[in-house]
Amino acid sequence: MKSLERFSQFVGSTFAFWVILFAVAAFLLPSGFTWIVPYITPLLGIIMFGMGLTLSANDFKGVVKRPFEVFAVVAGQFLIMPLLAFALAKGLQLPPEVAVGVILVGCCPGGTSSNVMTFLAKGDVALSVTATAVTTVLAPIVTPALILLFASQWIEISPVSLFVSIVKVVIIPIALGLLVKRFFNRQATASVKVLPLVSAVAIIGIVGAVVSNSQQQIAQTGLAIFGVVVLHNVLGYLIGFGFAKLLRMDLPKSKTASIEIGMQNSGLGAQLATAHFSPLAAVPSAIFSVWHNISGSILANIYAKMDNGKKEEAPKQQIS
Repeated sequence: MKSLERFSQFVGSTFAFWVILFAVAAFLLPSGFTWIVPYITPLLGIIMFGMGLTLSANDFKGVVKRPFEVFAVVAGQFLIMPLLAFALAKGLQLPPEVAVGVILVGCCPGGTSSNVMTFLAKGDVALSVTATAVTTVLAPIVTPALILLFASQWIEISPVSLFVSIVKVVIIPIALGLLVKRFFNRQATASVKVLPLVSAVAIIGIVGAVVSNSQQQIAQTGLAIFGVVVLHNVLGYLIGFGFAKLLRMDLPKSKTASIEIGMQNSGLGAQLATAHFSPLAAVPSAIFSVWHNISGSILANIYAKMDNGKKEEAPKQQIS
């Protein structure tokens, strides 16, 4: 078990490398990965089940103890990234499917990898974990509504279908994880130690499936989509930090807001795009999955040098 834990930690710490490696492999040899496409939904469910195993009532106490800060980060998550995505789609006159894909990832809740990036950045980890949990719980209602608002001019949107999908792949697995933790706490606590490995394999599988399924479209438009994704993500970090400063948050909380707002649950975006739209619409989410772990690590190192002299607790989960 110790060896498995060490291997899990190694994979978690080198996650970006493995995602890039398998994304390239899926692009060069798509036939070796297309078989994973039908399993995208179960893979995301596994990730969300793992999130449920790590959550507790304490993760939601911040809503009561510090409502303004949590509300600010959650509002920033669901306002800044969708508005940025819409502005980029309109301003750059993106093709309809690409525009929908960019907006889709922008409307997703925060990813749990933001928690570990916040820890590395010496940010407010408790705020990050609470904000991630709250945006995830709100996702079945807020994400379809935002997609309908911002993407309906490009493609017909069924918010009810999106709601059902998010409940199936996010809320139900998280609820199952919470139940397992409640009734099998000892086993659940032990399994959490290998969650980075399980989550990493699931995300790599999702990215490989999307890339292989969209290989031709990526070959034609991949560089352009990559540029839009990078711009979307970086602007999210910058505006998120400025937004927090405007609200007079201190440095640790501003770091947290920046990272939490800039990083998305792109696995959910890929699943929704594959299930409800088109392979091309899933490409921005796949690229985001690769890029935001790279950019998040870089930003965390930069923020860590802005030392605020405040130690944080280690995050509960490391990959999303």
